[in-house]
Order: sequence, then structure tokens, then C-alpha cells
Amino acid sequence: MMTGFRLNLSPLKEPLGFVKLVEWLTAIFAFGSCGGYSGKNIVSLFCDDGRDETLDANFHYPFRLSQVPLIEGNATVCNRSVPTTYMVGDAASSAEFFVGIAVVCFLYSMVALLVYLGYMHVYKDSDFGPIFDFVITAVLVFLWLVCSSAWAKGLQNVKDATDTGGIGATLALCQGSNITCEVTEFASMRTLNISVVFGFLNMFVWAGNAWFVYKETRWHSQKLSSQLAPGRQQVPAPI
Repeated sequence: MMTGFRLNLSPLKEPLGFVKLVEWLTAIFAFGSCGGYSGKNIVSLFCDDGRDETLDANFHYPFRLSQVPLIEGNATVCNRSVPTTYMVGDAASSAEFFVGIAVVCFLYSMVALLVYLGYMHVYKDSDFGPIFDFVITAVLVFLWLVCSSAWAKGLQNVKDATDTGGIGATLALCQGSNITCEVTEFASMRTLNISVVFGFLNMFVWAGNAWFVYKETRWHSQKLSSQLAPGRQQVPAPI
């Protein structure tokens, strides 16, 4: 069996290789739209003496909001001494899980493409390659579902913690006083919304790819052979 590298681009013209290329690209969009995010909301405080003050609510990946100070030090806000106050919430686990799965899929797709384009003769010459590919693909379909769902919930928690209701519940001076706290400028979360879309898109793409990988395994060929066997009838010898 020849195991040397043989460059052959024809798999890219077939669903097996083309869908793998799409998976590689969608994984880049998934972790790129989430992992590099940073935003800032402007919080306006309308003091009881008629003055207005503002606070910056900065947040970024991995969204450990409980470690982000909204007010640093013993600051004076609306003539009131306010201790260091942190934002509420922590979406780091879901965000890092999402980005981690996207990076794993990016790397696996890249390795798989290398095998398809240079070692397809080895891949198809043994049972291990297609079966291993199918099992990993099936596992990643499930992981995309889990991490995308978790990140969608985590993103909603980030939105709730950084809107007017979340900031107002965080700042003690906004509660039970004549001071009104309101988020007047919101950071654009379009890229984060896009990351969730790409997460579920990756799940469907990998699920579709699982079928094409399954067709390369011996399980599919054995099933096909068993289905064709009953249709084969022995032709009687001529008299």
C-alpha cells in the first residue's frame, strides 16, 4: 500500500471535500465573531440636583462581567460616595466553550482537508479512516448543538446584565432614591448575534457532512450489499 502524499484536488469537487471546506470557513466565522468582541455601554445618571453624570460599562470576551468594575475606588457620584462596584454576571464558560469547539472544528477540518487532498488513497484503502472520520463528525454535530445553545443563553445573560434593568439593579444608588439610571448608548452586539447564527449553521453543515462521511464507511457498503442481495436471482441454465 502506497502511503506517500499525492496531491489531488478532485475531492473538492465532491460533497465530501467541498462540505469540509465550508466547515473550515464557517468555523472561522464562528470563533472570529465571538472571540474578538469588545463593547461599551454608556450609562447616564440623572441626579436629584439636576446634574447628569455618565458611567462607562465596558465588557469584552470572555464576558466575566463580575470582574469588570463599573465604578472603581470610592468615587463620588451624584454627591454620594459609592464604593467599587462590579457588574453582575459571568458568561465565560459558555463563551469559551463555544470558541473552543469552533477552534477544534477549524483544526480538524484543516487536517481532514489535508488527508482528502493528499492521502485519499490511504483514506479509502482502510476501514479506520472513514469510521474515525464519521465518529468524530457525529460527536462534533452534538457538541455544536450544545455549545451553540449554551452560548445563545449566555449572550442573553450578557444583554440582560448590560441593559438599563441590569445596571440599575447593580448600582445601589439607583435603587430607592431620586436618581435615575439609564443606558443611553448601547454597544452593537451584531457580531455576537452572528456568532450564534454561525454556531447553529455549523451544526447543520456538520450534520449534512456526516451523511457523506458515512457513505465512505464499510457500514454503508455492507448495508447496500445486503439490500441488493435479495434482488439477485440465479438464472436457470438453458435446457
